[in-house]
Amino acid sequence: MAPFVWQDSLLLVLASASPQRRAILGQLGIAFDVRPTHIEELEEGDPGLVAAENARRKAAAGREALDPAERDSAVVLACDTVVALGERVFGKPADAAQARAFIANLAGATHEVLGALAVALPDGRILERTDRTRVTFAPLDSAQVAEYVATGEWEGRAGGYAIQQRGGALIEGIEGDYLNVVGLPVPALRALVQGLVRPF
Repeated sequence: MAPFVWQDSLLLVLASASPQRRAILGQLGIAFDVRPTHIEELEEGDPGLVAAENARRKAAAGREALDPAERDSAVVLACDTVVALGERVFGKPADAAQARAFIANLAGATHEVLGALAVALPDGRILERTDRTRVTFAPLDSAQVAEYVATGEWEGRAGGYAIQQRGGALIEGIEGDYLNVVGLPVPALRALVQGLVRPF
């Protein structure tokens, strides 16, 4: 595979406030600006299409928000993570009660995490890719569910858990990219922007 070389003339803009995504990009050694977008996100429908549409909307909004002088030299990276059990989408819980319901439903089952990426290029094109990871939760009783929800990790997390924190103890198995579950599928990013990112 050819090396991945970031063009120094390009500014990478991460259209996300996610600390996990910032951390992953930082670990890759890629310089970037953080400029979150605020769009109305889809929450229902085919999980893959929901994730892709949300990422696409964020990328378009991120490009629209650029200073006109930046548009010829900025690449906007947008992401959306969807947790799905069958066709049911588990978004970000509204409160602890919903978080308990989410974790109870995921317990003992295998769900999919769909990580959609959308990259808006200086010429206006938007490149897209969606990665899928299968995650199996261990069986959990009501006390274990309540104990995990009490950590507060469910807040702002698709599916109501954080695999990179205490939520990792809930996991019995994983098939696919771990970082996709955290929030940014790196192999998918490499495939999407070949020629833009440097080796890592």
